[in-house]
Amino acid sequence: MQAALDRVVAQMSQWEPDSDLSRFNCAAPGEWHDIPAEFGHVVGEALDIARASGGAFDPGLGRITDAWGFGSAGPVGHPPVASDPPARRTIEFDPATRRIRRGEAAALDLSGIAKGYGVDLAAEWLLGQGVRHFLLEVGGELRGEGIRPDGQPWWVDVEMPPTCSLPGCRVALHDLSVATSGNYRRYFSMDGEHYSHSFDPASGRPIVNGVSSVTVLHRQCMVADGWATALTVLGPQAALALAEAQGLAACIVEGDREYISRAWRTMMD
Repeated sequence: MQAALDRVVAQMSQWEPDSDLSRFNCAAPGEWHDIPAEFGHVVGEALDIARASGGAFDPGLGRITDAWGFGSAGPVGHPPVASDPPARRTIEFDPATRRIRRGEAAALDLSGIAKGYGVDLAAEWLLGQGVRHFLLEVGGELRGEGIRPDGQPWWVDVEMPPTCSLPGCRVALHDLSVATSGNYRRYFSMDGEHYSHSFDPASGRPIVNGVSSVTVLHRQCMVADGWATALTVLGPQAALALAEAQGLAACIVEGDREYISRAWRTMMD
């Protein structure tokens, strides 16, 4: 199982200078590059979510996240003044040949989806070994298969943001995954301003839409992870509308208010 997680790091980590992703970002833009199967699978899903979300999920944000101190370059002394427009941050992927290339202003950043894929890859390895019942967690993203030894499902508590007075909820991960994206785990404050690690691709700046967390339930942890990121960017009402359109089980928190999709309500009943 550890080998599966190590494979994700070796291929998709922006913090490992020798990873496939880092080498791709350092290569000249506009050139096609062959990538491993797992890497291609995640890039394909990331671009699917990008299209379905109208660009709210943008895997080409690597230069921006670095400039704001959330990437491999580490903390910065001050927020950047401007960023490249979305039209110049293109990531192209040819699934038939499993090749990828980037626009001049793009750098690949899969931090909003690769962790979930790591959970899936480790889970599939366990299932392939004949292990039918388990709960996996990687950095707060979870996938539960089968049931606990006492016959109960894998119960997981979903915490509310620390600034929220709403009670948390408990979900049963029976052949199901859960992922949460929030603005309270990774951030920095400067001159009285709070800067989230979640970015609005349209502005190239941290989100200021009032959303403090989004939790998504899905069979695949990679999908839950990516959509939690995308919905966080959209704002509560637009995120709820898109979750409904996509049939996603989602819980969006803004202040002390929850926006719950129909699929989420159905799972909670």
